[in-house]
This record gives sequence, structure tokens and C-alpha cells, in this order.
Amino acid sequence: MRREDKASGMTRKFDIVVIGTGSAASAVASRCRSAGWQVAVIDSRPFGGTCALRGCDPKKVLVGAAEALDRVRRMKGKGIRAEEVRIDWQELMRFKRSFTEPVAKNREEGFAKAGIATFHGRARFVGPSSVQVNDEVLEGRYVVIAAGQKPADLKIVGTEHLTTSEQFLELNELPKRILFIGGGYIAFEFAHVAVRAGAQVTIAHRGPRPLPRFDPDLVDQLVKSSRELGVDVQLGTEVIRVEKSSGQLVVRASASGQPRTFEADMVVHAAGRVPEIDDMNLDAAGVAWDSRGVKVNEFLQSLSNSAVYAAGDAAASGGPPLTPVASYEGIIVAANLLKGNSQKPRYVGIPTVVFAIPPLAAVGLSESEAHKQALKFKVKKEMTSNWYSSRRVAEKYSGFKILVEEGTDRIVGAHLLGSEAEEVINLFGLAMRAGIPAADLKHMLYAYPTRGSDVPYML
Repeated sequence: MRREDKASGMTRKFDIVVIGTGSAASAVASRCRSAGWQVAVIDSRPFGGTCALRGCDPKKVLVGAAEALDRVRRMKGKGIRAEEVRIDWQELMRFKRSFTEPVAKNREEGFAKAGIATFHGRARFVGPSSVQVNDEVLEGRYVVIAAGQKPADLKIVGTEHLTTSEQFLELNELPKRILFIGGGYIAFEFAHVAVRAGAQVTIAHRGPRPLPRFDPDLVDQLVKSSRELGVDVQLGTEVIRVEKSSGQLVVRASASGQPRTFEADMVVHAAGRVPEIDDMNLDAAGVAWDSRGVKVNEFLQSLSNSAVYAAGDAAASGGPPLTPVASYEGIIVAANLLKGNSQKPRYVGIPTVVFAIPPLAAVGLSESEAHKQALKFKVKKEMTSNWYSSRRVAEKYSGFKILVEEGTDRIVGAHLLGSEAEEVINLFGLAMRAGIPAADLKHMLYAYPTRGSDVPYML
């Protein structure tokens, strides 16, 4: 590998420079290296990416404990003695760290073993395909931007007092009173864990309805369930300022034009995330971008610089910001780099889940989206707390809504609320992605009694 002295420091040349070490970045780096390319990866944080270290994986460990507690409590008086069951937060966090702590070391060692050069630091473009990290310049034939996301700037006074979702996942002790700003995935998932661990929890969401990507009827059920659990869900409530006073945090908000005040020991930023690309000096590389990410074509190649590709949350690709999508886009980018632009991502049938308790899952179109596309479709919907699969686990809130196109029998949308919804939704995603008609899914023979065996009754 040739080295050259330049004014900015040492220059090293590679076939490809990958910014990030998460799902998308790892997929690109490993495939290009396996093809014999010289590969470099850069990350300013511990290697492994958001999902494995600061997102979905550690979160689901905490959710798993809350699910276990919830199921035991639901079965109280139905054969289970639940009086002594509780969450030990410090013990749970030690268990969580058994998953996250080995990741960075293992990921970096894996890169090194594969012959991939690793660099720690912030990446900044200094040319069309040259990136500076610390005092070195990495020059690639190609650069792939897969740097993930960071919390959005809320543009309110007192953001220095906020706790991020990443910091929440590292808490050694759970505060007594927690307020979440925002009504999306993070707020509901963490709120359902925290309240079951004994915290007093408030969600302040500025819109009239939380979780806007999900079916409104099922969201209403989840909100009702959350409130019964003890989560104070405040809708139409916009946080304006966060102040520190007498050892606590005071949250100033506006609700329907009226001032509101909340007191909390911790205020968590749960109001959205944005691509972590704004400090990469993309303009120096002629890379077009906006708040949604790097502007790319159908091959995930930069619209304005053919040497640059983007994948995962850093790309304004049209794909949802989910870990499986990031991995998928990384595979697409690697194929296009190695064989020329020939593969395009297909975003049909990709499920998404709010890991509240019960979980809320969706795939495909909502009713309003289907109407906007002028589709002719039938809707099957029902609240199912009286179904056997819900009654046997004492589940009070569960339901579904399925959209099937008339004439083609094509499933165009599926929406589920209830235990194991995160698993059953994959059946609908498979049907949509593989073109399996609703009748075939309905007449499949399922193991019984399972949540999957409810599917024929949803169709």
C-alpha cells in the first residue's frame, strides 16, 4: 500500500473507504474485501454501529425483561403468584452489557483478521474520493457513506439537560420520574420498560396522534393500554424549554395554546433521529445531501459524485430506517461496486415493529396510503382480546387490520397489535414480497395453537 506525504499528513490509498462500522458498512466492507479489494473502515465511536451497541439489540434485552414481568403479572390469579416478581435494574443492565461490551472488540478484530484497515476518528471529505481522519488522508477509488443516525436537534432551550436514547441504555440507576419528548418508537418502547421497572413516566408528543407510521385504530389501543399501565401520554403537547431547578428538571410546554409545566428527574430526547453526515464536509466532495441523507440514484450511488455511494440511515434512499434495510442496502452497494451498477433495492414487504408491550407491527400500506394510491381493497379488522390466543395469556389489548386488493387478492397492508405480533407480521411481509396471494396464506396449514394459526381468521 503506497504512502505519500501531503501537507495535511500521510495519504493512504484504498479501493474503497467505508465510513461507519454498522450493518450497512460491515456488509459493504466484508464483501469488497472478500473480492480482493483493499478496504478501509472509519468510525469515531466504538466499532459495531447503532443497532448492536446503542439501539435495537440492547433495547430488546430490556424489553425482554419487561415482557417477562408483564406476562407474570397478567397471569396473577390465573395460576401464577406474582407478588415477588420485579425488575432489578442494575442486574438487568449487567445482563444487557454482556451483549454490548464484546461487540466493539470483536468487530474490530474481525475486520483486522479479514485484512481490512481500521481507523478511529471523525471522517471529513477533502476531495471527491478522499477522506481525512485525524492526521491521515484516505484516498479511495470509491467511498461509501454508512454512518448511521444521531438525535435530531430539537431547537428548544435547554437541550443540554436532555438524555439521549443511547445514554438511557447505559443507566446504572433508573430515575424515579422520567419524561420522554416525542411519541415515536423510542418513547413508547422505553416508557413501557421504565414504568414496569417502577418509574413514573410521561410522554409529551406535540402531534394529535403518536406513532404516525402505524394504523391509527391500533395506535389508539396502544395508547389506552399505556395509560392504564400508568404512562401519562400527553398529546398535542409541545415542549418549549427544559430548565434545571432545585435538583430536578422543569419542562415548559404548550398544549392547545395553554402553558403546561412538568417536573422530572430525567428528560429523554425521543423526538427523532437524523443522518450523522452534517460535519463530513460533503460539499468538498461535491456530494449532494439534505436532512434526509445523501441524495442517491436507484443504485444507491450519489447523484452528484459517481465515486460515492451511501447505504442505511445515511442515504436518502426511500427505504425505512431499519437495521435489516441497512444490511440489505449494504449488500446492494457492494454488488454494484464489484459488478457495476445492476442491482436496485426493492422496499416491498418490509415489516416494522414498536416493541412496546404489547408490540405493534406493520407492513405495507396504511388505509389512508392505499386510498391515496386509488387502490380498490377490502379491509378485515377486529379487536381480538376475546380470541383464545389472547385470553390464554390474559392479554387485554390485541387486534389486527389487513388490507387486500380486490381483483388481485394481493395483500397490500397488514397491521397487528398483540403478543408475538413482531413474529406474525413476518408472514404477511413474506406474502407481500414473494407475491403470495391472500387465499394461499389463508389456506396454509399452521401449527396449532399458535399466533400464526390466527392468520386464516384475519383473512
